[in-house]
Formats: sequence, C-alpha cells, structure tokens
Amino acid sequence: MTDLGTLDIRNVNKRFQVAGDAFAAIDNLSLTVEPGEFLSLVGPSGCGKSTLLRLISGLDGEYGGEILLNGTRISGTSLTRGLIFQEHRLFPWLTVEENIALALENSTLSASAKRASIAEHISLVGLNGFEKAYSRQLSGGMAQRAAIARGLVNRPALLLLDEPFGALDALTRAHMQEELQHIWQAEGITMVLVTHDVDEALYLGDRVVVMAPRPGRIRKIVDVDLPRPRDRTNAGFSELKAEVLEALGESH
Repeated sequence: MTDLGTLDIRNVNKRFQVAGDAFAAIDNLSLTVEPGEFLSLVGPSGCGKSTLLRLISGLDGEYGGEILLNGTRISGTSLTRGLIFQEHRLFPWLTVEENIALALENSTLSASAKRASIAEHISLVGLNGFEKAYSRQLSGGMAQRAAIARGLVNRPALLLLDEPFGALDALTRAHMQEELQHIWQAEGITMVLVTHDVDEALYLGDRVVVMAPRPGRIRKIVDVDLPRPRDRTNAGFSELKAEVLEALGESH
C-alpha cells in the first residue's frame, strides 16, 4: 500500500466568477487529516464540501492557500488519491473486472500483479461471482461496490467519497455504510467523506467537520469517540447527533 501521510489544508480560498462577479466558495479554510483517519464533512448545500473534495483530488488547481499530502503540494490528479462519486460511473460496455482494470492502466504493476489486485478487490467488496457482469446486471449497491473497488485498486494513500450512497435506498445505504467501514478497517486507508446525512457522518467518521455556507468555512469539529461498530441507538450517538444538528442549525 502507498505510505499514508498527513493531509494538510492550509488557509485555502476558492472563488468563482458568477455573472462577472467574484463568488467566494471557500474562505480561509484550514484542516489537518491524520494518516488512516476517517473524516466526515457535513453542511448545507453551497457550503463548499464538494468543491473542497475537487481541490484535494486535483481536479481543480485554481485556489489560494496550500493543500499538501505527505508534505507535497497537490498538483493534478494522481494514483495516490482515489475519488468516488454519488453515481457509480461504470462504463456499461465493460464488465466489473474490466471497469476496475481501467484504474490500473497507468500502473507499473505486471499483468499478473494487476489480475491479482483486481481479484483481491472484487473479493474485498463482496462481488465474487460477478466479475463478468455488466453494470445493467447489478443492483445500485453492487454497482457502487464495484466503483469502490475501482477507487481502491491502486491502493491510494487517500480515498475521497462524494455522497457515495446518496442515490441508494435507505436499507441498501445502511448496509453499504457497514461495508465501507469494514473496507476502511481492512485497508487502513485515509478516507474523507462528504455527506448530507448526519447519521452516516457519525457512523463512519472519527471526526465530523460541520461547515457553514457562503463562503464555505468550518463551523465546528466534533470528535466521535465511540467504539466500532457504532450503535445508532446508543445514548452517546444521539448526543453527538444533537451536537452536529445544533451546529448545522447555527450555520443557516
């Protein structure tokens, strides 16, 4: 696995031009994510959560401040950073294993090592037996599992998740949250999750960063000091949920 390092976000500002005027999407945001940490970002629409994820991924390089991974400024996309979206974005003309293999096209691994890594990650996300299946033959949850495998197959130092379960029904979503927690624990990878679901943020995160909108900035950081697997009916869980919801209410 790629050596995990610290993600440092230092005094980041992001502005867009809207109708000729400068619009501040993120304002002077600073945050450190420790190696192997699971960090959740929550906040109302327009608070800059997804914009921040794009900056970390390297999809957008025009911003003020610094974003560093392992002490090196992020510049462009890289195999060290995986990104998973709300839509699975599988190519419908490719099988599950072929979709996952696409992420290894620029890898220096040998052909046999690539095949082994693909098989390992298909097993990791519980898709054994569906290697030759096409996306149309998969449920929404299964397709998103394939997308997670594709995001992990390069063994990135950091996995970014932008509302990865937002399109799923409630039961499938809860099951996928459990699966993602198992995968995170098995891989030991640093993960940053953007979500509107406070329960999801608390169930998965070591910390929950509550953002305020226009311009995006950190309102509050809540430490989730609860044992795993998390119990949503636990009194401590309910107390933390109330704390996050109160912070979100203050941000409107």
